[in-house]
Amino acid sequence: MAGAPDETHFGDQTVPLEDKQGLVDDVFHSVARRYDLMNDLMSAGLHRAWKDALVTAVNPPKHDAPFALLDLAGGTGDVALRVAEAGGPGTRVTVCDINTNMLAVGAERALERGLADRVTFEHGTAETLSYPDRSFDCATIAFGIRNVPRIERALAEAYRVLKLGGRFLCLEFSSVDVPGLEAIYDYYSFHVIPRVGQAVTGDREAYQYLVESIRKFPKPKAFARMLEQTGFRRVSFTQMTGGVVALHSGWKL
Repeated sequence: MAGAPDETHFGDQTVPLEDKQGLVDDVFHSVARRYDLMNDLMSAGLHRAWKDALVTAVNPPKHDAPFALLDLAGGTGDVALRVAEAGGPGTRVTVCDINTNMLAVGAERALERGLADRVTFEHGTAETLSYPDRSFDCATIAFGIRNVPRIERALAEAYRVLKLGGRFLCLEFSSVDVPGLEAIYDYYSFHVIPRVGQAVTGDREAYQYLVESIRKFPKPKAFARMLEQTGFRRVSFTQMTGGVVALHSGWKL
């Protein structure tokens, strides 16, 4: 049975929406240092190709023209650093994440790669961004939108802070669309990933939650409708790896 409008599911619990963000934050605090390693193990390295597709879609200018990207829920800097390296000297990336442990990891990586002057890490929530209207040329979120308690609010905020002509890109797990692959994917997700998470990070519960959150996320067409209802135009999505992930796109026109 579904919860009340102001409630949501977290694992096998029904919790108030305002409590979900704190619970999600606790999950990621526990795995911050090994989060990207787990991404490699869980996806057999495919997450790198998926993120490369996202960076290609961002298409930051290679010259010194100003280009401002907001990367939501991007704490470890994986996407942000890729975009900064792909763009020219005018490219600037702001990472906004609620998890301070993730942000600390990202800031360390930016410093190590000589990008600390072009990539900044700021604490914040996707539902209530502190940035002025029309501040960014592009906004991205990779594998983070499903953890936002009120997705509609996050989409509205992303739309607000984008400049006219700006683009929103969302990379997220999707629904497998290849016959026969779904059963294999489900077994791997529910039986293998939590065990690997326990072995690598010592936190099985965190990865059990991540698997469950993937299954509860809207199907690609339903999420595309959410983007359109927010005000985005030329909305589209591209499914990859048999539908395991989808790259969603919408423009502020």
